[in-house]
Amino acid sequence: MRNFGQMSGSGPLRGLLAADPVIDFDAGPPRVSFEFFPPKTAEMEARLWEVVQRLEPLAPRFVSVTYGAGGSTRERTHATVRRIRQETVLEPAAHLTCVAATRAEIDAVAHEYWEAGIRHIVALRGDAPGGAQRYEPHPGGYAYAADLVAGLRKVADFEISVAAYAETHPEAQSAEHDIDNLKSKVDAGAIRAITQYFFDVDLFLRFRDRAAAAGITVPIVPGILPVTNFAQVKILRPPSVHALEQCPGNVSVKAHRLCQRLENINKPRTTDGSDR
Repeated sequence: MRNFGQMSGSGPLRGLLAADPVIDFDAGPPRVSFEFFPPKTAEMEARLWEVVQRLEPLAPRFVSVTYGAGGSTRERTHATVRRIRQETVLEPAAHLTCVAATRAEIDAVAHEYWEAGIRHIVALRGDAPGGAQRYEPHPGGYAYAADLVAGLRKVADFEISVAAYAETHPEAQSAEHDIDNLKSKVDAGAIRAITQYFFDVDLFLRFRDRAAAAGITVPIVPGILPVTNFAQVKILRPPSVHALEQCPGNVSVKAHRLCQRLENINKPRTTDGSDR
C-alpha cells in the first residue's frame, strides 16, 4: 500500500502529489492532459483501456474522467478513476459535481478518492439532471463550484482544477460576471482552470488577458477538441466554430471529408471491399 498522505492535526488530509508540482506546469515543452468519458458497456470499457494503454507512454500531466449530465455516470466515473490509479502510472483526475448530492455525500466520495490515492479533482457545478430546464442547487448540497472547491479544501489537500469559458458560460449574466465567477473559484482554492474547447486562438488570448487583469494568476489551460466528426462539432456549435468555417481553402469542407475518411477506417468491410 502506497503512503499517499496523512492527517494533519484536525485539519484536512495532506500529502504530496504523484505528478509534477503545478509550479512546473509551464516549464519546458508543453505537457498535455487527456479527458476520458466513463464507459457505458463492457465493449466500451475494453475500447477505453486500449486507448489508455496507447496514450500512457506519452506521459500526460494527468488524465481526467468526466461526469455525465446530472451526475448520470457517477459510479462509472469512480470505478474508472480507481482503475487508472491501480493499473497505470498515469495521474488520474476525477470530475466531481454539485448535482444531485448532499455535502455529506460529496465529502464521502472525496474521502474515498483520497484513500484510493486520488489527489486531483476537477470541481464543477455540473449540468441540470435530465428533464430539468435549468440548474437548481441540491438541498443540503454545494450550491456552486466555488462552494465545492472550498468544501474539498476542508476534506483534503487536493490539487483542484476548475472550468473556465473563453467564450463565456451560456448562463452567465455577462463576460465580466463570468470572470468574477472564475476568480471566486480560484479564491476558494483552485490552482488551475481548464477552458471549454474553442476554435479561435485570439479569443482565448483575450480571455486570458481579461482574467489576468482581474487578478487571476493560476494557469489557464486551453481546452482542445480534436475534430474527428465535423458534423457533430457543427451541431454542438460553440461560438468560435465560425473560425473553422471561415478558414481559407474551404477547410470546413476538407475537415468534413477527412473526418468521414477517418470514421470509415475502422468500419467492417465485406469480401469485395465495400462497407457493410
